[in-house]
Amino acid sequence: MKAIHFESPRTETSHTAALPQHFADQFGWKEMVRSVARAYHNLPSDDQKRAAIFCQNYGQAGAIDFFGPKYGLPLAISGHQNYFVWGPRDYTGDVVLVLDDRADDEREQFESVEDLGLIESSPWAMPWEQRNHIFLCRNLKGGLKKVWPSLKNWM
Repeated sequence: MKAIHFESPRTETSHTAALPQHFADQFGWKEMVRSVARAYHNLPSDDQKRAAIFCQNYGQAGAIDFFGPKYGLPLAISGHQNYFVWGPRDYTGDVVLVLDDRADDEREQFESVEDLGLIESSPWAMPWEQRNHIFLCRNLKGGLKKVWPSLKNWM
């Protein structure tokens, strides 16, 4: 489109990707799940049994739930939209893999936080999905069931 000097109409409020959001949102999910699977399977087996995978939005959580069984991943949890309604499942918050672009909140909420690295993504994905890390978080202060109501995000 750039070669013929044509620009497509904006279809979202913050057009920041090379592709329109309805296309860009289709890229990067398989790569993200592979990154999370590597982190999850590098945990000691006792930690794997207790580990929750917390995602910042329903897109990430849906990708974990859809592609994750192939990699032996547990179902994701998230406070975003309907994922909030499904609750924290049986997780306690003792071991949580958190997908986030920064660990500021996690450092306040958990006793320990370790950056396991940048999540693999696609250059065609939305920019905010390209800068997420996987954080290994241990011992959520207050426990997950108590903290859960504060995680609701309907935006």
